[in-house]
Amino acid sequence: MPITEKLRDPNVDQLFEAILSLRTVDECYRFFEDLATVGEIRALAQRFAVARMLYAGKTYDEIVAATGASTATISRVKKCLYYGADGYTTVLERLQESNRLLPTPANPADGARTPIG
Repeated sequence: MPITEKLRDPNVDQLFEAILSLRTVDECYRFFEDLATVGEIRALAQRFAVARMLYAGKTYDEIVAATGASTATISRVKKCLYYGADGYTTVLERLQESNRLLPTPANPADGARTPIG
């Protein structure tokens, strides 16, 4: 059974509807500040940065250097990116098409490292 089916319930549906109702990045900051801890938000942002870098063809070493993510996190994100529910791919393609996808650093030392915790 896909995780979508394990997760699906009215409360999760309502959470996702609430997220879809947000109109600006500032609204997202305010909502997520109320919803989650700084560490939880940074962990999600780090996973998304890993997905973005994998999508751009970066190596594990480059990703570790730029994000501080563990190789276990990178492996998990890679599995989801290439064999998951296509959520990462859908969002990354949409951001790329609208020129809103952040560039990945050419040199890992240029990356904005996002520590967790």
